[in-house]
Amino acid sequence: MRIVSLLPSATEILFALGLDREIAGVSHECDFPSQARSKPVVIHSRLPEGASPVEIDRLVREYVSRGESLYSVDFEKLEKLHPDLIITQDLCHVCAASPDDFATALTRFDPRPEVLTLNPQDLGDVWRDILLVGEAACRGSQAEALVAEIGKRQGILESQLDPSARRPRVAFLEWLEPIYIGGHWVPEMIRSAGGEDAIGSARKPSFRVHLQDVIEARPDVLLVAPCGYSGKQARQEYESLALPDQWSAMPAVQNNRVYALEASSYFSRPGPRLVTGIEILAKVLDPSIAVSREAESAILRIPSERAASRAAYV
Repeated sequence: MRIVSLLPSATEILFALGLDREIAGVSHECDFPSQARSKPVVIHSRLPEGASPVEIDRLVREYVSRGESLYSVDFEKLEKLHPDLIITQDLCHVCAASPDDFATALTRFDPRPEVLTLNPQDLGDVWRDILLVGEAACRGSQAEALVAEIGKRQGILESQLDPSARRPRVAFLEWLEPIYIGGHWVPEMIRSAGGEDAIGSARKPSFRVHLQDVIEARPDVLLVAPCGYSGKQARQEYESLALPDQWSAMPAVQNNRVYALEASSYFSRPGPRLVTGIEILAKVLDPSIAVSREAESAILRIPSERAASRAAYV
């Protein structure tokens, strides 16, 4: 079977199921595991490399308002790959290619490849999608084993949580300029880790809020994880913000509980590593909880003196 994955999370699933040889092509964003980078790239972003967060937000809104795609498909390369299966998504037309992006290319295929479109809204959907990918790629038993292992890790984590303990209020910032709050499965991840999302709601898309909305939510823990950023990049982006005095009065800043996290690996991509993201959240909320070494090493605290700027926010 020859598989083209236009979705980074699907690429991760395929590799986890042992299908590295079957993967014929990927998107420019498929970077995990490292072997994914060696695969032919059949789709690229139209956003300029190195654009600022404000510029990215402006360009995305312009493309969307005109009904234009953010992605360009290398139709010639896609044709040459002769895929039997193409995996894409219809959840977020900003995050990855959708079926509309390559609909024209499909008309050239004879026979036409099977297209699997994923659209997860919560954690249950994500684990279900692993099974769907496994079934479509003839790796059903391996997919079941992977989902069982994820369930085992969730069970181990849940057994360490105190059900009677107060749940810390958490604000998860998915973008900073402007501010967007994490949605879909992120609030559920926070709850699974022992917290309570102070602003977002499970199964609802991420949405834009004003700085004052975050301040008034009075989160006990502030998580900074812009989509597509590493933990270090997230910290740098946060530290570059000019924030008002009220920001430093939030419990999260007062108590030195502001953290930068890597979004792509553990939160924004609906794939197997979301379970590591839950472990990361649990460790942030309760340092006494035992988690995997990967989860523990992914936590990057932003010191209080850097978490609160005195400049006026513009």
